[in-house]
Amino acid sequence: MGESFMWIFALLILLFGGNFGGFFGGGHGHDDHVTSAELQAGLNNVQTQGQLQQLGIATANNNYETALLINQLGNNMTTQNNNNLVNAIQGFNALTQTITGVGNTLGSKLDQLGYQMEQCCCSIKTQMLQDKYERVQFELTEARNQISNANQTQTILGNLGRFVAWAGTGTQAGTAGT
Repeated sequence: MGESFMWIFALLILLFGGNFGGFFGGGHGHDDHVTSAELQAGLNNVQTQGQLQQLGIATANNNYETALLINQLGNNMTTQNNNNLVNAIQGFNALTQTITGVGNTLGSKLDQLGYQMEQCCCSIKTQMLQDKYERVQFELTEARNQISNANQTQTILGNLGRFVAWAGTGTQAGTAGT
């Protein structure tokens, strides 16, 4: 600040030639002299103007920096919001995939259960039929054995001729009508 003031002062001296004669009156009947109070007032005015200009520049710089910070804050908030949205979408996608996977697993398990139930029912029916078949086979074998025994008995009796049963005492058993 002090250096720029000195330059301005040096320029004024060069411009006005030390007595500021030709500039403030130029020989038109006015007093060509500047009082030290007027000179001090002019210098103070130049200094004030310089300070106001620097204050204006500083204010403009502060406004610019504030605008940059606000813009950066807005960008950061937008980026954060976008990241939050991406994370939320990824979370929903993961949840959807998990639900789909669970649904597929349950569907597969239900299909397996249905197959196992069908196999179980088929096995039970087959076992029931097998049991029934074995019982009928047993009854058929029993009936054949009884028929075979009856036929053998008839063959033996037929080959013996007349048969008389004896009581356990060694005498002939009584028969009705003999």
